[in-house]
Amino acid sequence: MIYLQLFWEFFKVGLFAVGGGMATLPFLSHMGEATGWFTQAQLMNMLAISESTPGPVGINMATYVGFTTAGVPGAIVATVGEVTPSIIVILIIAALLQQFRRSKYVEFAFYGLRPASTGLIGAACLGVILETLVNYAALSGEGVDWAGLFNWRGLALAGVLLVFTTWVKPTKKWHPIVFIAISAVVGVVFRFGGA
Repeated sequence: MIYLQLFWEFFKVGLFAVGGGMATLPFLSHMGEATGWFTQAQLMNMLAISESTPGPVGINMATYVGFTTAGVPGAIVATVGEVTPSIIVILIIAALLQQFRRSKYVEFAFYGLRPASTGLIGAACLGVILETLVNYAALSGEGVDWAGLFNWRGLALAGVLLVFTTWVKPTKKWHPIVFIAISAVVGVVFRFGGA
């Protein structure tokens, strides 16, 4: 039954993606390949939308995939599946926290979770960069089409954003939503304006 499958797949994402929304990307990428519910391009589009709207990436993706797969009931089931592990873990931790507050084993567990979540976030970032800026079709068996290997427009936009967010003093203090909006406009112009 599709509802049980949606719940279970997003339950696993919610359970194992420790470290926030970006840590869910490797799990979501694998889910898309395994189930065929969404493509990598749709995942990147959903990431862009999730980063520019309120709500965590995993929950936004669960709602989107659930809706496109099984309508409104699917959206509800997938979203509930995504948040259920967090609720269970929070309730367990809240009940046990006072008892094990100063335990060295708890400290060791958190010490191990930090690099794991950092690794998941790093893998997600690398995956987004590769999916966005590299054209794998240019890597044919006959050789490498170096001119078509990279998304030059995307690299140029990333470079401009890096300069304006890091080195140009007046724009360094702008809110990130300004850069997201500008990037969205540039993307629309590049895609539909023929620029």
